[in-house]
Amino acid sequence: MADECDTEHSVCGMSVVIDVVGGKWKLHLMWVLGEGPQRFGRIRALLPGVSEKVLTENLRHLESHGVVRREVFPEIPPRVEYSLTPAGVELAAALRPLEQWGERRRDGLFDPVSA
Repeated sequence: MADECDTEHSVCGMSVVIDVVGGKWKLHLMWVLGEGPQRFGRIRALLPGVSEKVLTENLRHLESHGVVRREVFPEIPPRVEYSLTPAGVELAAALRPLEQWGERRRDGLFDPVSA
């Protein structure tokens, strides 16, 4: 690769991406939030198997990296929505080719012989 990582002195771009979206649920969250703002309960319903604690931790992680925005509406009871920031939209677009690669693999369209 043209832009190789120097593991002892700096961090390459791929390391930054892995830090932001690495793990089981963060890529799924990017996909769910790519559909538009979502409330916590809706996100949890769309991601069966994720616990409330893990979902909260992952949302906070993405928020701390500036790709997810948490908005609290001054209502009773309070309403909270999560959405992608402009940086999150940009990251989601960058991840789209990976999703397409996975779709081809899932659908059996990937030929390992010619790859």
